[in-house]
Amino acid sequence: MNNYEDLIQCRLCERLVSWREEVAITKKRAFRDWNYWGKPVPGFGDLNGQVLVVGLAPGAHGSNRTGRMFTGDASGDFLYPALFRAGFASQPESLSLNDDLTLNNLFITAVCRCVPPQNKPTPSEIKNCLPYLQYEISRMINLKVVVALGAIAQNHILRIFSDLCQKKQQFPFSHGRVDKFPGEMPNLISSYHPSRQNTQTGKLTVEMFDQIWLKVNQLIN
Repeated sequence: MNNYEDLIQCRLCERLVSWREEVAITKKRAFRDWNYWGKPVPGFGDLNGQVLVVGLAPGAHGSNRTGRMFTGDASGDFLYPALFRAGFASQPESLSLNDDLTLNNLFITAVCRCVPPQNKPTPSEIKNCLPYLQYEISRMINLKVVVALGAIAQNHILRIFSDLCQKKQQFPFSHGRVDKFPGEMPNLISSYHPSRQNTQTGKLTVEMFDQIWLKVNQLIN
């Protein structure tokens, strides 16, 4: 991949192309007046930053609608206020591509760039998408901390740092866990994903999530 035009035009995964476009056409009643994005979703934020946040995939009526990571759904409604409180976001909400939100010292992306049915991309679909994440990481020359939102994101971050693939057992997923990659590579922080399933059940609370960003700030400062 050379740029985001390659990403936005990608049609490599037939199942995902069909699903993302079907969702964009049928829409959700609450958003029937929206012109859905309906394409692969690029990462968002500051590529010169020290912090990379990696989720799983766009939401059907969130990022697949708005065209911005974690924007327009419950996960984003939980994530961006936390980033604002921690000083990484210019405002506590992310509504659309035109809402003037900026991120400071932080870039948000995902393992899979198209919305998958039931929020479950297949291994081959993830494999097709990983070069985009690799490209973003290669551009983040100041990277110090990677925050994995969920175990799947963490597993594929470890896959990208390929010399660690044989040592995954040394990096078990546990909310709030901090690991230091060898040498000059960044720190890894594990966090539960801010999905509705996790936040409404209390598996992930505001206080627990704020602790993640406190640790991030401690590591970069």
